[in-house]
Amino acid sequence: MFVLGLSCYYHDAAACLLRDGEIVAAASEERFTRKKADPSFPRHALAYVLEEAGIEADQIDAVGFYDKPLLKFERILTTYIDAFPRGLLSFQKAMPIWLKQKLWIPREIRRELGWKRNVLFAEHHMSHACSSFLLSPFDEAAVLTVDGVGEWATTTLGRGRGTRVEMLRQIDFPHSLGLLYSAFTYYLGFKVNSAEYKVMGLAPYGQPRYVDKVRQVIDVHDDGSFALNMDFFEFDWNLRMTGRRFEQLFGQSRRQPESELEQFHKDVAASIQRVTEEVMLKLVAYLHRETGLDNLCLAGGVALNCVANGRILRESPFSRIFIQPAAGDAGGAVGVAYYIWNTLLGEPRAAALRVPYWGPGFDDAEIERVLRQFGANYRRLDRAELIATTAAWIEAGKVVGWFQGRMEFGPRALGNRSILGDARNPEMQRKINLAIKFREGFRPFAPSVLEERCADWFELEGPSPHMLLVAPVRKDRRTIPAVTHVDGSARIQTVAREDNPLYYDLIAEFERRTGCPLVVNTSFNVRGEPIVCTPEEAYRCFMRTHMERLCIGPFVLEKEAQPALTEQGDWRREFELD
Repeated sequence: MFVLGLSCYYHDAAACLLRDGEIVAAASEERFTRKKADPSFPRHALAYVLEEAGIEADQIDAVGFYDKPLLKFERILTTYIDAFPRGLLSFQKAMPIWLKQKLWIPREIRRELGWKRNVLFAEHHMSHACSSFLLSPFDEAAVLTVDGVGEWATTTLGRGRGTRVEMLRQIDFPHSLGLLYSAFTYYLGFKVNSAEYKVMGLAPYGQPRYVDKVRQVIDVHDDGSFALNMDFFEFDWNLRMTGRRFEQLFGQSRRQPESELEQFHKDVAASIQRVTEEVMLKLVAYLHRETGLDNLCLAGGVALNCVANGRILRESPFSRIFIQPAAGDAGGAVGVAYYIWNTLLGEPRAAALRVPYWGPGFDDAEIERVLRQFGANYRRLDRAELIATTAAWIEAGKVVGWFQGRMEFGPRALGNRSILGDARNPEMQRKINLAIKFREGFRPFAPSVLEERCADWFELEGPSPHMLLVAPVRKDRRTIPAVTHVDGSARIQTVAREDNPLYYDLIAEFERRTGCPLVVNTSFNVRGEPIVCTPEEAYRCFMRTHMERLCIGPFVLEKEAQPALTEQGDWRREFELD
């Protein structure tokens, strides 16, 4: 039996296909269209998951959509009516796409699929909740979802048991922790719904000097419930997040994108990050009191805040937590598929998610055909030679593109579409940021560490396979500057051999050579571009940057041996710099 889950039309469109409760394939539309966070109908992702399963659309048994458009439309209309006449311009811009497309999701799905049966819908936060709990290793768990907004809900607290999630409480729009964080993202000159992680990465460079001012715009209670002071925000009626009153409160105008980052901006980032962590800790403390459970599942865009996640693991009453690796809207496609399979159909749950390698993979012949088309100079190595050669390159200070197996689902590269380097090299962070990723020099990198060696190097007990937990680097191990942030922390990916034998063995070989059981791991892309999906994209990214080596399947390439890449126009203009 095949169940299809879809998310689209807001941001991070995606498709997920289940076969008898197991994920056959899942992918975000952005990886195919090359438009970051592409919200359009995921026709390319849909074509991929059907091809991966070897079926036609008429063989699908059920189709689900990750939220309820009519409820969302009700909220939007109500909000504009309440704000009238201030929101008239925004209303006029929003309505055409709603009346033409977003209100007619069943029609759009039927047209794209040739589907003649009913489309099933789950509420937005139910999709989030199911995407985490139903893929977790827990039979019973508390469930917290926090994001910008779904239909009305921005935060839900619930309990998962067996194949169902019961919602206990919710906080509704416009009071939203996700939108609060996005408002500060906007104020700091970054792109909303895309660059919130930049605020998180910038925060350790500052001091939380403006926490009292942040608390003037959000009223937080001991149980974690909160309310925004909407006098300081404009996102409920305008085409921007904040305005003059917000700027007056903080004493400076909004930072212009791409302008210099001053200490003030770093301190503001530190302040909103601190308050966000405090709210999350209060929410989970309340949820623990209400449920009495030891396990916690997290989802929603705010669950990608790995600094807050690390504090929850260390400081909350919960002993174990599970975080959906595609915690944002893309993961909603997974959530609604499992909502149908487990909750509506009552089918038993599948094995717990380990690592989401659900995207396209390419065989050796396909890869070699692409390399020949480019006239590339390459060598083919066996497995042992590939591991030894790559480890030696990393030890020698080379930056290596690593393209292997099936692509990851979610925003993190987890060892199949990665750029690798030596974490011991003090120049590596700056080198990768500026010469390869073409992005801000303050951006931190993650270590991929052998799971059994993690506790020897970091103050983290237990696995972190999805790179969604931040923990301190042990003081006697601060010999890895490329992955140690300015506050002494690192965003950790633990690697188990059963999850990715090739990547594990590469890191183990690097440890054998150097005594260091970890490498730098950042996503295989440049700034503003989605993670590479195909061999062609990997080769072009390799050639367009100062990346020195490429390992793509069993083939290895050295930059200095390659012919010049001839392209028309300025390729960087293809990507919207965020």
